[in-house]
Amino acid sequence: MESFWGTLKNELVHHRKFETRHQAKQEISEYIEVFYNRQRKQKRLGYLSPAKFTQRYYATLLAT
Repeated sequence: MESFWGTLKNELVHHRKFETRHQAKQEISEYIEVFYNRQRKQKRLGYLSPAKFTQRYYATLLAT
């Protein structure tokens, strides 16, 4: 979890100045739901995005 917070801060928070708390919550939620959970390549997944890893996993299951 600490690694996630460090990544979030490096990739989003330190590069932005949020006008309101609502804006910060909205942009952080979007970062997590749209980018981090779906698109960002992750070392532990063999440098695939979570979405691509999941697609490959289910394709392998269907192929067997």
